[in-house]
Amino acid sequence: VNVCRHKGAMLCAAEEGNAKYHVCPYHGWAYDASGRNVDIKDRRTGCYPPSFDAEDHNLVPLARVASYRGFVFGSLSAEVPALEEFLGDMRFFMDLVADQGPKGLEFIPGRSVYTYRGNWKLQLDNGLDPYHLTTTHLSYMDLQARRREGEGHLEARQYDWAKRNSADGGTFALAHGHAATWLEQPEPEKRPIYPALAEIRARVGALRAEWMLKARNVHVFPNMQIADAITLMLRTFRPLAADRTEMKSWCLAPVGEAPELRAWRLRQFEDFFNPGGLATPDDTVTYEGCQSAFGAQPISFLQGYARGMAAMKAGADEAARAIGIRPEASVRGRFEMFSEVGFHAPYREWARLIQAGVAGGKAYP
Repeated sequence: VNVCRHKGAMLCAAEEGNAKYHVCPYHGWAYDASGRNVDIKDRRTGCYPPSFDAEDHNLVPLARVASYRGFVFGSLSAEVPALEEFLGDMRFFMDLVADQGPKGLEFIPGRSVYTYRGNWKLQLDNGLDPYHLTTTHLSYMDLQARRREGEGHLEARQYDWAKRNSADGGTFALAHGHAATWLEQPEPEKRPIYPALAEIRARVGALRAEWMLKARNVHVFPNMQIADAITLMLRTFRPLAADRTEMKSWCLAPVGEAPELRAWRLRQFEDFFNPGGLATPDDTVTYEGCQSAFGAQPISFLQGYARGMAAMKAGADEAARAIGIRPEASVRGRFEMFSEVGFHAPYREWARLIQAGVAGGKAYP
């Protein structure tokens, strides 16, 4: 854990790289690359009591670290399930991402980092929320329509959002708080992976290739989301306070992707997901407006979780059975249903964990 054992200062500010030793910038305690304390500055002149020598001065290791398909997860608690058990059916959706290229997946260099003045669960909601699209991002969709009608190299790559409303789609509420939304892609030829479809189909099979072309937003509980709808994006969010959240996002792509496809992918990412793009500012302003309005208690505002419930099916629907997953609940219908059922799984798991912590019990018995 990136915390000096002396006064709790952050030890290393760099996000990547390597070093033989790490020296705390506060009081100079030093650690080797394994986390072992190798020097306590001015120890001989410090008049430490004998009990100090008996203490563990090494960095605290993460209790659990594991990876799946190149995605690395860590836990501060050892009392958690094995990673593959925890991910469960979410592995299918992560495989759809990892298998898009024959040589694997990579982060495109660079990433976006920003904060918003609101609770972290506002992003949890929004990443699974298709309902806000035609209101919050109306200016983005209007611009796409104008581009389609204009001249230039961007014209053929703009999505026709009107076609999506009548497309088939659905929602899966998965175990352990994970969730996924999906949509048939009315214009699959506008996806950067489309030119490689024949190779993908030969490598992973027709069914998985078909699902790679679908638009998908997935939530890996508690704070990771993968959006593969406009372009392929990984997002994490970290609560800094009850009303302040740090966001990080990256664009992902198959290793060895053709330069023109990489450029296409990046333009789509910049257009929608970048903090200076056409959609992210809409979202963050909305989050902050929600956070401000939350102060108007005791007004009840919890009416945003019911869309799709009349179409909800307990367990797996036909689409889930076809891909071999067993969700806790499924919804299937036209995209314009804008189901909110995807919120249920992460909030149910969040409430369970909070209640277990308050009661002093084990989160994962």
